[in-house]
Amino acid sequence: MLIAAMPIPALPDRQDFSAESDRARLSKVALKAYKRLAERWGLTGQQAAALLDVSTSTWDRLRQEGKDKSLSQDQLTRISAMVGIYKGLHLLFADDMADRWPKLDNKGPLFGRMSPIESMMKGGIPQMLEVRRYVDAVRGGL
Repeated sequence: MLIAAMPIPALPDRQDFSAESDRARLSKVALKAYKRLAERWGLTGQQAAALLDVSTSTWDRLRQEGKDKSLSQDQLTRISAMVGIYKGLHLLFADDMADRWPKLDNKGPLFGRMSPIESMMKGGIPQMLEVRRYVDAVRGGL
């Protein structure tokens, strides 16, 4: 008996921040979320800039007038990772620890006795993604 080949359904388009139109559409809300996150975590201008991988003066401009600025693929990825960390921490902790944790020194091997913020500043996107996976795993999301 012959079995007819069934067509494979197309996968839905995945968001990858590579298209300029997507970046332009998402940048305003991403920047708004990042500004709030930076405020809640108590980041200095230098820390906020380093995590976004921009100069302090560029961060100051983005913070003041960045509404129409299209962020890069890397910048959107960074913000996405940090928003995921923020959300995971707020699911994990019911008090202000959710916003204090990123600045606390951490003895875990992932952090090398640095705070999560310091480790992400040093390790960039790969470390941000690792911290996000760590937070998700601790809260039982993986």
